[in-house]
Amino acid sequence: MKCEEFYFKGSDNLDIHVYKWEPKNINPIGCIQIAHGMSETAIRYEYFAKILTENGYIVYINDHRGHGKTAKVIENVGYLADKNGFTYLVDDIKILTDIIKQENKHLPIYLFGHSMGSFASQRYIMKYSEKINGLILSGSNGKHGFILDIAQKVIKYEIKKNGRNHRSKILDNLIFGGNNKGFKSPRTDFDWLSRDEKEVDKYIEDPFCGVLFTCGFFEDFINGLKELEDKENIKKIPLDLPIHIMSGDKDPVGKNGKGVLRLERQYKNLGVKDVSCKLYKDGRHEMLNEINKDEVIKDIIDWLNESNKLKLEAISK
Repeated sequence: MKCEEFYFKGSDNLDIHVYKWEPKNINPIGCIQIAHGMSETAIRYEYFAKILTENGYIVYINDHRGHGKTAKVIENVGYLADKNGFTYLVDDIKILTDIIKQENKHLPIYLFGHSMGSFASQRYIMKYSEKINGLILSGSNGKHGFILDIAQKVIKYEIKKNGRNHRSKILDNLIFGGNNKGFKSPRTDFDWLSRDEKEVDKYIEDPFCGVLFTCGFFEDFINGLKELEDKENIKKIPLDLPIHIMSGDKDPVGKNGKGVLRLERQYKNLGVKDVSCKLYKDGRHEMLNEINKDEVIKDIIDWLNESNKLKLEAISK
């Protein structure tokens, strides 16, 4: 595959870094835009992109604000903006979609969101759904409810005491402290990510991954999750957008599948016409880095190809 790197101006004029991977000697059939998770980097999706390009898809993924090459240095990791950081992050995704559309005018665009990126993608389809042809949510969850109100109170206290730039172990433990509890004798603090020890070790060894994030990030992120549960925002979810949800059934972020199935029901009860969901037995949070990742990626490509086929059939009628 061919690799290109470039920057674009984010919603507040921030320079946002992007990887673009293209097929070699294959006519492209679609574009995949990836929104990665919290405290990781875009380059971690290179293996996924390699297989996608081999199957005819052009792949774009930006390092979110406060992450990877967009952050540039470790000191900037974990801080999105002075205010409204999650909103800016979602709008950054939209700006990249516009670039993709401009570069590939006749190709469908599918958005793949993982973890934090999946929640940003949930918000994206409330604002910009007309720009994409399908959505895949990985490592996600449905309604959080009252726990968000509790989190907001703790965050507000931490910010009042220490400021938005403070990196709070209290907030980190509140959000992630229980993620390893479901696994016996965990080897590391990040065993909840994957059963593949090599992938977990690669994550730990990367200085731009697993960073303690700021109070400002948590304030913006929780505010973003609250927006997902706003009744007026929920009404804006398109009913004709194909949505596929995937997760490990031992992913603590998705409440071991319960939160994932709750999200599926939410979309179906709303009236979304094409919703599918797959839980992988014993899989953890990062199914693209799991011991059965090739099976997972094949399933994703099968879903993409079927969605592409149905789109072309609809156009021809």
